Amino acid sequence: MPRTSTRERRARSAVAAAESAAPAAEPSTGSAPGRLTELRIRGLGAIDDVTLELGPGLTVVTGETGAGKTMVVTGLTLLFGGRADPGRVRANGRAGVEGRLLLPADSPVWERAAEAGADPDDDGSLILARTVSAEGRSRAHLGGRSVPVGVVAELAEGLLAVHGQSDQLRLSRPAEQRRALDRYAGSDHLALLDRYRTAHARWRELSADLERRRGQARELAQAADVLRHGLGEIDAVAPQPGEDDELDALARRLGDADSLRGAADEARLALVGDVAGDLAGGGELPQDATAALATAERALAGSGDPTLVLLAQDLADAVAVVSDVAGQLSGYVSDLDADPARLAEVLDRRAALTGLVRRYADPGEGIAGVLAWADDARGRLGQLDVSDEALDALTAERDAARGEVDVLGAAVSEGRRAAADGFAAEVGDELAGLAMKSARVSFAIDSHPDDPGPEGIDEVALLMAAHPGAPPRPVHKGASGGELSRVMLAIEVVFAGADPVPVMVFDEVDAGVGGQAAGEIGRRLARLAGDHQVVVVTHLAQVAAFADTHLVVDKSPDTGAGVTATDIRAVEGEDRVRELARMLSGLADSDTGQAHARELLAVAAARS
Repeated sequence: MPRTSTRERRARSAVAAAESAAPAAEPSTGSAPGRLTELRIRGLGAIDDVTLELGPGLTVVTGETGAGKTMVVTGLTLLFGGRADPGRVRANGRAGVEGRLLLPADSPVWERAAEAGADPDDDGSLILARTVSAEGRSRAHLGGRSVPVGVVAELAEGLLAVHGQSDQLRLSRPAEQRRALDRYAGSDHLALLDRYRTAHARWRELSADLERRRGQARELAQAADVLRHGLGEIDAVAPQPGEDDELDALARRLGDADSLRGAADEARLALVGDVAGDLAGGGELPQDATAALATAERALAGSGDPTLVLLAQDLADAVAVVSDVAGQLSGYVSDLDADPARLAEVLDRRAALTGLVRRYADPGEGIAGVLAWADDARGRLGQLDVSDEALDALTAERDAARGEVDVLGAAVSEGRRAAADGFAAEVGDELAGLAMKSARVSFAIDSHPDDPGPEGIDEVALLMAAHPGAPPRPVHKGASGGELSRVMLAIEVVFAGADPVPVMVFDEVDAGVGGQAAGEIGRRLARLAGDHQVVVVTHLAQVAAFADTHLVVDKSPDTGAGVTATDIRAVEGEDRVRELARMLSGLADSDTGQAHARELLAVAAARS
């Protein structure tokens, strides 16, 4: 049975614990593959110590300008491995963020977390923690274990996507734009791309091998000669598996033949006597064990007592066992060979094997190590062959692999071009409802079939023309910060339900937007929350009205220390109406503002 590694055991135990400990699934607005249920932030910016209960679906964070709304996004980014900024740490000298992540038992995050030594909490959730000192020292914990920050950042790639005016790196990278287009092209296209990647890796491997053999022909030929010499020595001796142990045992028997024969004869005499008349040297022989047992058996068998008769049967069985052992001893003696010539032959063979072991095996491996070296050498010889025949065969194999790369690369490129127009059209439709009716997006696909890369032959760039007549430019250059956030939002909405990232954060993607467009942003975010947990920092009531969970950031002077303190609270019912009224008119108690807020809530409920 194959041995199970420590990594595998950890992964299985973590998943099993998650399955057994996880409570019944909470109702949600969608089928997100995991979510944050709790977030605690301490000593970060204006926040002293707050705990947020995060629900499924769409969570909005609102509050006065400067209250610390962005610290929620900062805390999430920090928790998931983002860069630690000691300037955000409060005067107490240490900031900390803790999060509780609820994941399905089959989430790949569990396996990676188990590899890092993490364990699920009692309720089956995974707890993350990050601390930052005022000096910039940072530590991360995952499932109760201290881990490198890079491990958490690696997990974050499959858990969290943050989109904001200052966090658009993902969309600005051409590789990410190409990846988005490949995803849009569908599962068949992605399968084709995987085949291309495999073919490309094989082609590069064969090319490197051929180049190595041609460039190091002399060195490789010398190395091959050394291996052939060793194989010749081993083949000449032709050792067999386990032969060294067998020869050791045989040599001991041959060397000790006289003493072994004496011991066997003495035992046979004691058991059955001198049956053949060739053991005793004269005089009266002692009674043997077989005779003694037979005498006792006859005495008990003739007693007539049932108990003694049964014991007599046991003695009869004992006589049979003793006789059998005596017979085996007789055969052992007859097979015992004291031939000095045979012993010399065995010792010579053993010396030859010992020489091979000394040259071709590590200490303690014996002939098994020699045979392993020979198997490895035969495999390496194939890689060291620099003959014309071998190089010609390798060249043909490389060229065939390149031909497959060319065919698959062209097919992948065709799939991207076929998907590009549809993708751009759908994103454009979404942008039309996000106060960017005049914006047009498109893809520029520049193919280089003579220089295929690991992801295909194409350079892909997402372009945007902000208004009619404007030339298409790379999206991160042709869009402002707020526009770029909305482009990213439009792309995410197009991909809603397909992106495996369970948690999405949008930081003021509604900047510079108002009126009907603001409501459209809220509606699209709510749609996106049907398949993900979405957290949005917003200043627009039209967006906040679509929330499943509404958090308000409040600030108040700390009269004791003279600094600003921030609190975060969930609002419902009339408290939520008052907060929306404040966002609309600046007056939480305005009757007109509250009436408008109730109208917004009703419209959002009808359009969600």
